[in-house]
Amino acid sequence: MIEPKTPHLSNIEKWRKWKTEKDIEAKKQLIEQYLPLVDYVKSRMAIGLPKTVSKDDLYSNGVMGLIDAIEKFDYERGLQFETYASWRIRGSIIDGLRQGDWVPRSVRDKAKRIEEAYQLLEQKYLRSVSDAEISSYLNVSENEYNVMLQEIAVTTICSLEDPIREEESETRLSLLVDEKAKNPDYKVHEFYLKESLMKGIERLTPKERTVISLFYYEELSLSEIAEVMSLSPSRISQLHSKAILRLRGALAKNKDQLLQNT
Repeated sequence: MIEPKTPHLSNIEKWRKWKTEKDIEAKKQLIEQYLPLVDYVKSRMAIGLPKTVSKDDLYSNGVMGLIDAIEKFDYERGLQFETYASWRIRGSIIDGLRQGDWVPRSVRDKAKRIEEAYQLLEQKYLRSVSDAEISSYLNVSENEYNVMLQEIAVTTICSLEDPIREEESETRLSLLVDEKAKNPDYKVHEFYLKESLMKGIERLTPKERTVISLFYYEELSLSEIAEVMSLSPSRISQLHSKAILRLRGALAKNKDQLLQNT
């Protein structure tokens, strides 16, 4: 006997049946619908990673992030699922990479030192600081600083699911997608976050802003950006690393402001 085919549901009907009726078939259809998003995020993140990193592992971790996003997403709030899911997928892939211990602790320590240098110096001078100033603060030459940037490039794959500080559980995502958005404090958090990001972006150099815009908004790869800007891929990688470290510093400062105002 031939089994009847499962009827194809509209997108909103899939979400309704999954969220209100816990319909497993509807959930399965949602997963299948958004699987191309996993492949897209995985492909972008694979650029610049060591060849020893398994692409299949990246994909598997990404699928777990997609499933997590489908389980936690509130479709009735009117948010765009693709944006929310992309961060969950990225976060899950990065978690998998960390569990594989593919980045030496010494490299993570260097990234943390540079991020703290940007945060402290730009808070002190209230402007974008130069490579020379960062190098002086770190007590290294500018050449040594550039080498450090190359070494930490793979750690600047930014995830909003990273803790704002290592010893804390609150993540950047929790400030952007607050699952307790009805809390009166939400608007305060949102205000300080946007203000800090705006100030952080303002302090990026013109080239750093261009790299961030082309990578995160125009969705070009680092190699494509290198062609557009007529710079070497390694130089684009350095600019990306510096921009992300500046913005991480801005978000860390935002967390301090939130604590002072609560």
